[in-house]
Amino acid sequence: MREKLGREVVLEKPRDRSFGHFATPIAFSLAKELRKSPMVIAEELASSFSESAEFSSVESVKGYLNFRLSENFLAEYASWALDNPSAFAKGENNQKILLEFVSANPTGPLHIGHARGAVYGDTLYRLAKHLGYDITAEYYVNDAGNQIDLLGLSIQLYAREHILNESVVYPESYYRGEYLDALSQGAKEHFGIEILSDESRQKELAMWAKDKVMEIVVDTLAQTNIHFDTFVNESGLYKDWDRVMKKMGDNVYEAEGKLFIKSESKGDDHDRVVVRDDGRPTYLAGDIVYHNQKFERGYDHYINIWGADHHGYITRVKAAIDFLGYESEKLEVLLAQMVSLLKDGEPYKMSKRAGNVILMSDIVDEIGSDALRFIFASKKSDTALEFDLAEFKKQDSSNPIFYIQYAHARIQTLLSKATVTKEDISKASLKNLGENADTLLFDALLLPEVVEDAFNSRQVQKLPEYLKSLAASLHKFYYDVRMIGTEDEAKLLKLLLVVALSIKTGLSLMGIEAKDRMEREEV
Repeated sequence: MREKLGREVVLEKPRDRSFGHFATPIAFSLAKELRKSPMVIAEELASSFSESAEFSSVESVKGYLNFRLSENFLAEYASWALDNPSAFAKGENNQKILLEFVSANPTGPLHIGHARGAVYGDTLYRLAKHLGYDITAEYYVNDAGNQIDLLGLSIQLYAREHILNESVVYPESYYRGEYLDALSQGAKEHFGIEILSDESRQKELAMWAKDKVMEIVVDTLAQTNIHFDTFVNESGLYKDWDRVMKKMGDNVYEAEGKLFIKSESKGDDHDRVVVRDDGRPTYLAGDIVYHNQKFERGYDHYINIWGADHHGYITRVKAAIDFLGYESEKLEVLLAQMVSLLKDGEPYKMSKRAGNVILMSDIVDEIGSDALRFIFASKKSDTALEFDLAEFKKQDSSNPIFYIQYAHARIQTLLSKATVTKEDISKASLKNLGENADTLLFDALLLPEVVEDAFNSRQVQKLPEYLKSLAASLHKFYYDVRMIGTEDEAKLLKLLLVVALSIKTGLSLMGIEAKDRMEREEV
C-alpha cells in the first residue's frame, strides 16, 4: 500500500468490522496538495486497487478508504506463518542502534524503580531485534565519584557495628541494607579484617565491592530474562578527559575555580558545572566523555532510558553532544516514571532489611518473573504505575498474564483431543471459516503490525494490550464454537494454531515463555 500511494499511510481499525479490516484518512491529507475534495480523491484511490489480489474490496466512504483483506490472502499468509514460525512478524532494517538502559549505580541491589526501566528497555530491545535492527543493549556502570566512595564508607560503618562490635555514629548519608553484611563478610575473607576499619583503604574496599554489587545486579536481571551485550565503566573513561575537553573547544570555560559547559546557549536554564572547585568531576562530566565515546562508535541512532527525575538533564547532555561536533538529534531519551506497589490494597511495606527500598528480587520471588515483566510492560513508561501484587498472584481471569497463558494452554489441550491428524490440520483450508472465525484469524495475523507500531512509537504496552484482546477473542470463540468432532475440526484447529503462534511470539517478545499446560481454572 505504501508503494502504491508513494508515502506512509496511517491505518486505523474501524470499530464496526462491517466497514472492513482497515481504514485510512489519507484522502484528507492529500486534499490540499491535489486541490480536490477528499471524497473525490478517495473514489479515485479506491478504483486504483480494483485489481489487487490482497483485498476483496476497497471502498470510499465519506472520504475514508476502507479495505477488506481477501480470504485468499489471509489463508495464504496464515499457512506461511505456520510453516515459518521463526520468521513470523519479523522485519528487515539495517539501522544500527545503541540502547542504554538500567545503568543503576553499582552501590546496591536493584530496586523496583530500576525494574521498570529494565523491563521497558529489554522489551524495546527484543522488538527491535525481531524487526531486524542491529541493536546493542548497553549498561553504563557509574563506578566513579562520590557514590563509590560512600559505598566503601558504608561497608566499614556496617562492619564496625555488626562484625567488630564497635559503637558507631552514622553520618547523614550512607547506604543501608542486608547486602552490606555479605559485602563485609566477603571483604573480611578477601582482604583480612583490617580493611573493615582502616579508613585509608576505603577506596580499595569500594572498588572491590562495586564489582560484587554488579554481580548481584546482573544476577537479578538474569532472573527476569534481561541480559546486556556490553558494559561500559565510567572509571575507564577519564583517561580520555583531556582529548574530549579539547573537542569541546570554547564551549567550556573556567569561572570561580570551576569548569562550566555553555549549556544555556542550547536551551538549558543556566550553564552547568562539569568540574568542581576541588577538582572533582560532576556526574555530567562522566556523561560527556561517555557520549563522546558512544558517538565515536558510529551508530545511526542512540536511545537512553532514564528515570523521570532526569528530565531536566536531557538538554545539557544534548548540548554537550552538539559541542562535540555530533548531531544531538540522533540521541533519543525515553523516561520511565516511578512505581507504587500495593499488597491487598495497602501500600507495600518496605523492608529495613533491604534499606527501606523495595528490591526487584523480592518482587520476582513473590509473583515471578513473568508477572513482573508483564506489569511493567503493560503501561506507558512515562506515566506513573501503581499495581497490587495480590492481583498478579491470582490464578484466574482477573490476572492478565494468567488469562493470556491460559489461552495458549487451552489451544494445546484442544489439539491433544483432536480426532484428526496433524497432516489433516496442516492441509486444511482456512477459507469459508465463517464470520466469527474470520475475525479471529484476522486478529491473530495482526501481530506484525502491532510489533512494528509498538517499537516505532516506543509504546511497548501496545503488545500486552493486543495479547489480552486476542486471548479474550480466543476464550469467547472456545465457548461459542464447537470444534472437536465436527466437519470443520481440521480447519478450526489450524485457525487456533495461528492464534497460538501469535500468543507465543508476542509473549516471547516480552521475555515470557508461553505455557502449554496450566492448573485448571475456568476462564
